[in-house]
Amino acid sequence: MLRPLLLATFATVTSFATALPATATPAGAAGVFGPLPPLPLLSSPDTLTVSIERSGHADADGTFELECGGTPGGTHPVAEKACKRLDQFAQAGENPFAPVPEDRMCTQQHGGPATAHITGSWRGRTIDAHFSRADGCEIDRWENLRPVLPRVKG
Repeated sequence: MLRPLLLATFATVTSFATALPATATPAGAAGVFGPLPPLPLLSSPDTLTVSIERSGHADADGTFELECGGTPGGTHPVAEKACKRLDQFAQAGENPFAPVPEDRMCTQQHGGPATAHITGSWRGRTIDAHFSRADGCEIDRWENLRPVLPRVKG
């Protein structure tokens, strides 16, 4: 006897609730009756491996881990400053790991033998970027990414 009464009550409440316009939520109860907000996207921290050779500074050469997102960390010697620089690129919508476009005119100057290779992930992108100081464009690209990449002796 109770079951038919419960089913009838449920059917009445359900039909009444679906007949209400979306704006009929009582004041102060918007969060209770409205749809749930979207969940924040889970993002993994940026994790990069920075390998540097022939910079002219023994303490700058080597392979370093850089973790950004939350508290900067890893073995990178200036992790906090490096993460701050990467955040500046992200805020500006720039990709500091993009290669020099093939059609760009570059000055023919040599900035030294230093090379770097950066791999990992940054802002959801897979990174595999090579840096050198072979010409004016590459020197500018290197300098623009400091302090992720170190100052070098020319």
